Amino acid sequence: MNEFRDKYYPTVLQAIHLLVLYIFIQSLVDFPLAMIDYYNDTEYLYHPVKKILLGVGSTLFILYFGFKKSQATLKEVFPVKAFNPLILFPIITFLWAMQNLLEIPNKFLDRYIPPPDWFWEMFNKIFEGDFGFWGAFMKVAVVAPVVEELIFRGLILQGFRRNYSPFVAVLISALLFALFHLNPWQFPATFMLGLLLGWIMLRTDNILLAILGHSINNFLVLISITYWKEIHELHFYLLQKPMIYLYSSIVVIISIILIYIFGKRRITNVNEL
Repeated sequence: MNEFRDKYYPTVLQAIHLLVLYIFIQSLVDFPLAMIDYYNDTEYLYHPVKKILLGVGSTLFILYFGFKKSQATLKEVFPVKAFNPLILFPIITFLWAMQNLLEIPNKFLDRYIPPPDWFWEMFNKIFEGDFGFWGAFMKVAVVAPVVEELIFRGLILQGFRRNYSPFVAVLISALLFALFHLNPWQFPATFMLGLLLGWIMLRTDNILLAILGHSINNFLVLISITYWKEIHELHFYLLQKPMIYLYSSIVVIISIILIYIFGKRRITNVNEL
């Protein structure tokens, strides 16, 4: 059994090494720039050109490094199979309803582990574009989903699927995805998203759908932050919280059923049913 598990890249430890290497490469540039900004009151760390060059360069290196280590074909690491486009509707409804339900664990975290000021500053910078709303859209709803899905649902999950059971592969890849964001306050949302996108990959074998699902999630978050006041003046959000959670739970359940139905594909491995 161990011989089979060690045959494919990455194992869990190899995936952790890959992510640590990715973070280390970015830190080699970010840390010196952060120190310069701190002592000279500059903003080199957040310069658009620096972010683009570092983001593209480090990502391409990690993807190339991981792909070569996998010794697999592009289609095996980044599968693109046909899928039913109707699956997009329950994905959207699931993500919308789950955002409402995530208020529950988020309130728990805020009560016992209050986020510091630096977290909110960092979080705001993530959703502040260099070119207004559309700059933020490109960053969080286009670039981030492509980069993170190629790594987590591409390199990592596809390797895990060949080494472990589908359940373990999705669970551990989602856990690593959540831990990759390096703070507990995003953990519930990123872990949930990782589970959903991993399951979708098992059902459809389409990395583009995972990217699109990730993009939809981030776009909904961006909209909820940008238009928070207007959204919470809608009739639905004026209901009492228990009713909002109840209706959202019903939508989540229905969405999961529809994702399962619309995500049906020809399965050659009975373990992935």
